[in-house]
Amino acid sequence: MTADRPRIAVVTFPGSNDDGDARLALEGLGAEAVPVWHTSEELPHRVGGVVLPGGFSYGDYLRCGALARVAPVMGAIRGFAADGGPVLGICNGFQILCEAGLLPGVLRANRQVEFLCADVTVAVESAATPFTSACTPGDRLVIPIKHGEGNWVADDELAAEVAARAQVVLRYDHDVNGSRDRVAGVANVDGNVLGLMPHPEHAVDPLLGPLGGMPLLEGLIAAARDRVMASV
Repeated sequence: MTADRPRIAVVTFPGSNDDGDARLALEGLGAEAVPVWHTSEELPHRVGGVVLPGGFSYGDYLRCGALARVAPVMGAIRGFAADGGPVLGICNGFQILCEAGLLPGVLRANRQVEFLCADVTVAVESAATPFTSACTPGDRLVIPIKHGEGNWVADDELAAEVAARAQVVLRYDHDVNGSRDRVAGVANVDGNVLGLMPHPEHAVDPLLGPLGGMPLLEGLIAAARDRVMASV
């Protein structure tokens, strides 16, 4: 591990299926991706960032992310996030962060009650997070989705609070799945925890498709690098 290649933990739960892709994307963009098993009670030494990847943790029993939220590793992730560490939850990772109370709202079945798999366009609503720091509000990113339960749900009071605090980071350019106010990604109040339904790890290679995921992952890597440097 060097400051130029910050360590980023990628957590694997039983049923995760995009953990390997997340590690490959991070490695390709210059990070050292460190696999972490869900039973770990601590994060690896000098980790600068954390990714909760897509998949179907614990088979999506009860609700998506409901069992993963109490996995042993989540205690360490809560502490890391509370200390300002950058945490990115992708698809199932977004669901887990919401179930764990680290992000507002919940993810429910798509409006169509069908699994959706397509490239979508999202607009950057906020650049005030590490993940979108290289973006400008209004930037449009093309990133694929693949989910059955990506419909972000919040009651009127919570939706108003999230909007007032500028926690909506990414918004679909049209109603993709019934998500309230077309929300595609939300952050915590401090901006260091982001959950999004689109898969940025699948949008970093021009041979495979769009590149809309690059600025988000590069933002995570930069934040992880800054965190590592600050601890030296």
